[in-house]
Amino acid sequence: MASRPAVKASASEVALLGADVVVDPARPRAAFSAMGAAGSASTLARLNAAVAELKALSIQALLQQGVDALGAERPKAAADAALKALEQDERSGHAWYVLAVAREKAGDFKGSLQCYEAALQLLPHEAEIANDLGRLAYRLGMKPLAEQLFIRYLEHQPTSIEAANNLACALRDQNRYVEAIDVLKGAIGVHPAVAQLWNTLGTVLSEQGEFETAVTFFDEAVRCDPKMFRARYNRGNARLSIGDGAGAHEDNTAALKAVMAPDEAAMMRLARSTILLVNGEIGAGWDAYEARLEPQYSDVTHFMIDRPQWTPQADLEGRSLLLMGEQGLGDEVLFANMIPDVLEALGPDGRLHLAVEKRLVPLMQRSFPAAAVGAHATYRVDTHTVRGAPFVKNSEAIDLWAPLASPLRRFRRTVDAYPDRPAFLVPDPERVAHWRRGLEQAPPGPKIGLLWKSLKVDGARQRYFSPFEHWAPVLATTGAAFVNLQYGDCAGEIAEARAKLGVDIWEPPAIDLKDDLDEVAALSSALDLVIGPANATSNIAAACGAPVWLISTPAAWPRLGTDRYPWYPSVTVFNSPGFNQWGLVMSEVAQALERLVAASPAGAARTA
Repeated sequence: MASRPAVKASASEVALLGADVVVDPARPRAAFSAMGAAGSASTLARLNAAVAELKALSIQALLQQGVDALGAERPKAAADAALKALEQDERSGHAWYVLAVAREKAGDFKGSLQCYEAALQLLPHEAEIANDLGRLAYRLGMKPLAEQLFIRYLEHQPTSIEAANNLACALRDQNRYVEAIDVLKGAIGVHPAVAQLWNTLGTVLSEQGEFETAVTFFDEAVRCDPKMFRARYNRGNARLSIGDGAGAHEDNTAALKAVMAPDEAAMMRLARSTILLVNGEIGAGWDAYEARLEPQYSDVTHFMIDRPQWTPQADLEGRSLLLMGEQGLGDEVLFANMIPDVLEALGPDGRLHLAVEKRLVPLMQRSFPAAAVGAHATYRVDTHTVRGAPFVKNSEAIDLWAPLASPLRRFRRTVDAYPDRPAFLVPDPERVAHWRRGLEQAPPGPKIGLLWKSLKVDGARQRYFSPFEHWAPVLATTGAAFVNLQYGDCAGEIAEARAKLGVDIWEPPAIDLKDDLDEVAALSSALDLVIGPANATSNIAAACGAPVWLISTPAAWPRLGTDRYPWYPSVTVFNSPGFNQWGLVMSEVAQALERLVAASPAGAARTA
């Protein structure tokens, strides 16, 4: 292929090419194109105009083919035309521009960045390319850099709708919601009929958990442009979050009928799986969840295993199967619910190899002694996530492999298929006994383990965790001995409980609550109760059969359309009526805890 021009990259471009990118493929997100897209209508219009002025050049016809292919969402054809043009004129900035857009649409983000860089160097007066660079930096998680590029572009194009929209998105994703809304209000004041601006305003409100208001803004976006499939998709996600599963399904179905880039289509198919699971269509939901493995999905994890992939029809008896852990730590625990069924299907002559997060290896090995358990390893290759199982030394011995969640398609297609199994993970009994003795050093009363947040909390995740001040009614329960299970930096909250409420949350000695998960499993199993939101610790406790009161949120997909957690029989769900509405649910937890403490031997003795 043609090489890039020998030009010196600016400092910002070097940062774009060299930055480390972290993605979270498990979490549904708003349509990326809420802040513009590769090959947007304005970009294609500019390219069409520029190409029309190149009639004297021999590559004009090829460039026009490329632009037309972009408009038809055929990125490979566009890239082929641009490469042919570059073979004739390596210094055609417009050819590099077409190739950049085509590669971005195809998911080759590193290659796209290099092509945008070349285009910007050859077309230094095309300020719009800075906008495209900023948009791609945004897509790759480099929000502060994207913000600066958008500001730079807006200085050149102060009336640009796309520039204002993009800047608002960068601000939104840095949790600077007021600034983002101010930018959008100004743009909407000038351009009140632009659907994209209303759509982005809806995403800002969604990030804050204000889904009912967000639906109003998505409604306006659809009114302004009934064909705006991204607004329909985003409105579907918002509807799901306020309990309108039917409306969510309708919007998602309508959005998927549109012509769009392959990565957006994959993202929307993945979102469809969440809608199906929340609506209780479990089998169809797990089938749709396979969209996370599509190569076109921009956050796909590539698995390094050159063996046949398992399918639901495969006969497992007597075979050797490798299951690869995926998504977050809590999900690895959750999905392990069906490992006993897999072992039964393999039979006495079969062999299970289980690759999990390294902190889970001791717990999983004890729980599934018939399996060969080891740690998976994850790498970044260019902009892609790649995962392997280095503990498997002879891959030829593996008959089939699957990502850990995929067998749910066979073993967990209905709620009834989730067994009433008290536990499926086994803590170390000696360490459980150790912690029962150690808990005697805590204050008297039932020992209540507390956790209240996730280590990774950004704007979108915050809405799933109650702010610590809302825990006051629970912490005020007389006669309960609270034990800290919260990993990460929680000294501020513990000090706040002591200073404002006069409550000492006992901190278990000599335990790393973040990394020593085998000890966390034992400690959780020694407690009388664990209370908190869904995170790694509450999943481990529930999987070990410990009593867990889970503070849930509307449309939590692991409930699978029920009012409970079918994965864990020991879990009692306390569901908040809506996002950011913590008062009622925390009051319910406090009242239930008062009853539990009163019924305990110590509580009964006090009232005797």
